[in-house]
Amino acid sequence: MSSVIVNSQLAVVVLAAGQGTRMKSRTPKVLHSIGGRSLVGHVLDTAEGLAPTEIVAVVRHERDAVAAAIVAASPRTRVVDQDEVPGTGRAVQQALDALDGFDGDVLVLSGDVPLLESDTLAALVAEHRQADAGATLLSAVLDDATGYGRVIRADAGEVVRIVEQKDATPAEAAVTEINAGVYVFRAGPLRTALAQVGTDNAQGEMYLTDVIALLRAAGHAVAASVAPDALVALGVNDRVQLSEAGALLNARTVRRWQLAGVTVQDPASTWIDVTADLAADVTLLPNTHILRATTIAAGAVVGPDTTLVDCEVGEDATVRRTDGTLAVIGAGATVGPFSYLRPGTVLGARGKIGTFVETKNSTIGEGSKVPHLSYIGDTTIGTGVNLGAGAITANYDDITKHRTEIGDEVHTGSHNVLVAPVKIGDGAKTGAGAVIRKDVPAGALALSVAPQRNIEGWVEKNRAGTAAADAAARSRPAQKADDGSQG
Repeated sequence: MSSVIVNSQLAVVVLAAGQGTRMKSRTPKVLHSIGGRSLVGHVLDTAEGLAPTEIVAVVRHERDAVAAAIVAASPRTRVVDQDEVPGTGRAVQQALDALDGFDGDVLVLSGDVPLLESDTLAALVAEHRQADAGATLLSAVLDDATGYGRVIRADAGEVVRIVEQKDATPAEAAVTEINAGVYVFRAGPLRTALAQVGTDNAQGEMYLTDVIALLRAAGHAVAASVAPDALVALGVNDRVQLSEAGALLNARTVRRWQLAGVTVQDPASTWIDVTADLAADVTLLPNTHILRATTIAAGAVVGPDTTLVDCEVGEDATVRRTDGTLAVIGAGATVGPFSYLRPGTVLGARGKIGTFVETKNSTIGEGSKVPHLSYIGDTTIGTGVNLGAGAITANYDDITKHRTEIGDEVHTGSHNVLVAPVKIGDGAKTGAGAVIRKDVPAGALALSVAPQRNIEGWVEKNRAGTAAADAAARSRPAQKADDGSQG
C-alpha cells in the first residue's frame, strides 16, 4: 500500500450489497477469494492505498458475514446497510447519507472488481479534478462486451449516458466500450442527481448509471478514462471470471517477485498469494504454492510439488514435495520429499524432516533428524537427535493428548513406539522394535524385546491345506538333510 498524505477531499464508497447469483454459491460473491484475499478485501486494500479521509462500504446480502470481513480487512471502514430499495444508485445514496457534510470527491468502487491498483485510481481522480468534471468514469474496450453496461458517447466523444445490457437497443448493444463500475463524482452534484433517479427500467432498480445523463442535463461535464488494460477493470460475476481474475493476479504477483530477485522456474505452475513475503535469492520450483502469510528467507529452495500455508522458511532451507501449514522451518534445514507438516511444527536450524514423515505440534531441535516413515505428534525433541525409521510418538490415549520429551543427542532404533507421556533422557539410546512406556534415564539403553521363541510345525498343524503349509512340508527333507550334514 502506498505511503501518502491523507486526502481530506476524497471519500471512497465500496459497493458490496449484491447477491451475485451467477456465482451459484452459498458464499457471498465479494467473499470469494483470489490470491489469498477476498474480492472485497482487494478492493479495500486498494482504497486504503489512496489514503482517503473516509471509506464507506454498503452491504445487504449475507450482511453479517460481509460486514465482518470488511471490518477485518479495513477496521476504519464504516459499514452501511442498504434498505429494500434495490440498485447501485440507492446504495451510493445511503453511503452519502453516512457522509453527511462531506463536500469533496466521492470515488465509487465495486466490491467485485479486485484487480485495480491504487496508482490507476489515483490517476483517475487526478484526471477528474483536472477536467473539473461532475463525474468521471473508468471504461474499458472489449471484443465481447456481453453482460456489461455500455458507454454511449456523442459524436464529439463526450459521454452522454450509460445503458445497461438489458435496457440497450441493438445499436447500443453493439458498442464495445463498457462501464467498469468505477466512478469519481463531486459530492454535491451527485446528491442532487441521485434524488432524481427512479426505478423505471427492466430491473426495477435505482441505477447509479442514470446519474450520468442527469449530470449532463444539469450542465456538468462528464468524462471517461479508458483503462489501458481492460482485463484489470473487469468485475467478477461467475466462477469462470473468478479463476480468470485469479490467474491474472497471480501472474502479476509472480512477476513482481521475479523482479525483486526471486527465481520462479515455472511461473505457469507457481502460485503466490499477495499476502506472502519472499526474500531475494529464493528459488521456487514447479508446481509450488506459497499461500497466505508464508514467509521465505534468502537462499531457500522450495519445491517442486510443495504447498506451504502460513509457514516460515529460514535461510538456505530446502523444502521438497511437502505439504505444510503453520509450520516453522529453520535455517539450513531440509524437509521432504513427501513430508506432511501440520500446525505447530517447529524444525530447528540444520534439522531434517524426511521422507513420509508427519509432524504435528512438535519442536525438533537444532541438528536433529526424523529421517523417514515416522509420525511425531505433541513432542519436544532436543538437539542432535536421530530417530530411527518408523518412529512413532503415540500421543493419544483415546481421551487426552499427551507429550513426549526427548533430550539432546538421543538415538533411537528402528521401529520404536514412544507411548506418551514419556521422557527420554539426554544421550539415551533405544533398541530396534522397542515400545517405550516408561521414562528412560540419561545415558541408558532401553530395550523391550522378549527372547525369540520358535514353535516348530505350527503352520502345518494350524493352517493345514494352505499353500504355506505345503511349502513348509516340502522344505522339511531339505532342512533335515542340512541338519544332518552339519552334524
